Amino acid sequence: MSGDRLAKFKEAYRNLDLLPLLDQRELDRFRVSYGEEVLEELQQLIEDDDTRSGKTIFSGHRGCGKSTLLAEFGRRCEKNGFFVVFFSIADLFESPDVSHTNILYAVAVSLITEAEREGVEIKPSLKDPLFRWFATRTRIESSTPVSADLSAGFDFKFVKGILKTEASVREEIKQEFEQKISELIARINIITAEIQTATRKQVLVIIDDLDKLDLGDVEKIFKNHIKALFQPAFRIIYTIPVSSLRDSALRAVLVTESNDQIVVMPVSKLFARGDRRLPDAQPIAANVQPLCDILHRRISDELLPPEIATQIVFYSGGVLRELIRLSNICCRLCLRRVRRQPDEATVIDAEILKEAVQDLRLDFETTLSKADYDILKTTYERLQPDDPKAQAFLDLLHGLHVLEYRNAEIWYDLHPIVIDLLKLKGQLS
Repeated sequence: MSGDRLAKFKEAYRNLDLLPLLDQRELDRFRVSYGEEVLEELQQLIEDDDTRSGKTIFSGHRGCGKSTLLAEFGRRCEKNGFFVVFFSIADLFESPDVSHTNILYAVAVSLITEAEREGVEIKPSLKDPLFRWFATRTRIESSTPVSADLSAGFDFKFVKGILKTEASVREEIKQEFEQKISELIARINIITAEIQTATRKQVLVIIDDLDKLDLGDVEKIFKNHIKALFQPAFRIIYTIPVSSLRDSALRAVLVTESNDQIVVMPVSKLFARGDRRLPDAQPIAANVQPLCDILHRRISDELLPPEIATQIVFYSGGVLRELIRLSNICCRLCLRRVRRQPDEATVIDAEILKEAVQDLRLDFETTLSKADYDILKTTYERLQPDDPKAQAFLDLLHGLHVLEYRNAEIWYDLHPIVIDLLKLKGQLS
């Protein structure tokens, strides 16, 4: 009995580690349909772009499911005849090292990698200048002279590994190409033209995880260098954090340069505006059920009673990553309990959920100052902060202490676990 239950919780724990869903097998097993309106909006912007070089800004809260949705969108575009390159900037560069130069270099590397994976030969004269410099500094080549053709057997996975782990290499790439940005963009455009000629498909590049950058870095990259980022002659989707859109100067730049092609993925509203405060509040069932389905796809019904699944959904605030994070902690606690009490029929019960919520509450509390508590209290009471553009508020929005919701207007609420925290602190009645 205990061994069987232990195995089931281990499987659930593994299943909860699968986020975002990028692999087709993972999608087939775990994906629950959501975000169809957002997918339709993206499809319209991409497919109806007569210039074939439009740039789309895709935004939303961290953890709201953007990566899974973009992966699904990329697959749909492939079926509709696009040559899709989907990559995470986090797989190539650490956040502090991300610059407009490194983003464009990552685009070049990813285009070549996907082209060769699809059997499209890119001329050595296009590839070698990107990697010969790289090879001389990292000694990727063993016996091959530096002047030789680097295209034969070049290990792009190894290149990505070096980019991810070697800070000095990332900095040298930035220095090498920053003064040659026009040349780099021209090379990217020629590579893209070769791909389109060989495949007879239009290129779409989707760059994920730029929304995980610090707000100051996002502003610096997009406000100061958006001309360079938008210069490649093919469609690109850039991700940015939703808090960046509160910066009026940055938003104006994004609206102008993208021709107002900004798509925001909203957080699922579990309650109507202000209803959460009511003692008899009725949730929006159409938004709650998909999140419950996500849990039951990953955790056996035997381990997760439906009423507890619903409570986990409420505590998530409608944020997908928070849903998974809280469930993951619950499974960890249950795995410990099964080992400690092997004869008990352990399930994720109210006691386990209470302990998991406490763990997350401590995480939220760690970074808060007195001024933060004042902002949170005001936001809770008014569903708006005093100043939605204040940096302190934007930091709370970026950290998911505050959640942004949209219907006819934009309004804000606190993460449900943060509401619990403020009540414990005596800030709320």
